Amino acid sequence: MSKFAAIAGIGQTEFSKASGRSELQLAAEASKAALDDAGIDPADVDGMITFTIDNSDEIGLTRCLGVKDLGYTARIPGGGAASVATIHQAAAAINSGACEVVLVWRAMNERSQYRFGQPMAPPSGGVVNIAGNGTGSLLWCMPFGAQTPASWGALATQHYMNTYGVTNGDLGYVSVAQRKHAATNPLAWFYGKPITLEDHQASKWIIEPVLRLLDCCQESDGGVAIVVTSLERAKDLKRKPIRIVSSAQSIPAEVEVISNYYHADLNVMPEAQGVAKRLYQRSGLTPKDMQLAMIYDAFTPQVLYQLEAFGFCDQGEAKDFIKGGNIEVGGGLPVNTNGGLIGEAYIHGMNNITEAVRQLRGTASNQVAKMTNALVSCGMAGAILSNS
Repeated sequence: MSKFAAIAGIGQTEFSKASGRSELQLAAEASKAALDDAGIDPADVDGMITFTIDNSDEIGLTRCLGVKDLGYTARIPGGGAASVATIHQAAAAINSGACEVVLVWRAMNERSQYRFGQPMAPPSGGVVNIAGNGTGSLLWCMPFGAQTPASWGALATQHYMNTYGVTNGDLGYVSVAQRKHAATNPLAWFYGKPITLEDHQASKWIIEPVLRLLDCCQESDGGVAIVVTSLERAKDLKRKPIRIVSSAQSIPAEVEVISNYYHADLNVMPEAQGVAKRLYQRSGLTPKDMQLAMIYDAFTPQVLYQLEAFGFCDQGEAKDFIKGGNIEVGGGLPVNTNGGLIGEAYIHGMNNITEAVRQLRGTASNQVAKMTNALVSCGMAGAILSNS
């Protein structure tokens, strides 16, 4: 049994607003690309992991790819909170000996087929959250107009903003930095389209006074896949292995995926704090050892919360950390160098993981110098990846 699991291959489709094909085809294209990238025959895949809300079926995908015998499957609940959790679960499966080659995928026509930004109600009359699951807690807010992910996120964020004097203009620096990265990333939807702070402030309100349009992630069609295997096996494959140094999940009491305004202190993201504690303890590394952070950015405030939770700046200081240019390439801690979910695409955070791999391989469009360790976070899960 390997002491370490590693990412051996990555693959993705183009990112668009209308893919023109089924989600299963997107999943198959991204998966085949990841396997080809690793130099692994599909017949060698014996594990598969995806999201509970992914619409593609494991059996259907095995038929598309030519997988011969699955020995392990799992699905992770939640929307973007499941993204890095899939890597955590894949590493656990490899290190436990449950399987030898795990294919992780997420494919969605989230712009052309359905839209997560709209209220959703099932035929039974209950409420469905962005994870696609009925939930009792949302029954307390839906009748009062809090019916979308943006409104749920804004409810919690406004308290944080009031406490630390954060304005929507401060949040705009996140959007500007990420669109700057996207503008020089040919894979990004907003390639060649940077914005200014004035552009951000001129965009329409979505939830006043917290979120403008340019504070929100995209709605995208596309697929992303990642191949995880043992470090020993990965060393003999096509690509230099990217070691999963540590990985973790954390779901504290009274914390939800995004309607996260029931816990005790709305000025912090307790799930990210729990992940950070586990990651650093298990790896022996510290925030100062990271050269890159790929942070789930469905909405700009989530970047501030996570910068603080992972110890890159003190509580309440994220806005000044960002204003200082630290999150740009060449800054103290480049963040979302692909443009993130705001600038590149919204594939539930999976494309942030593939960007971390490209950075550690030295093949990214916006390459960070002297890359050794990268943090990847989706709030409720995280991983430290390394090329050493």
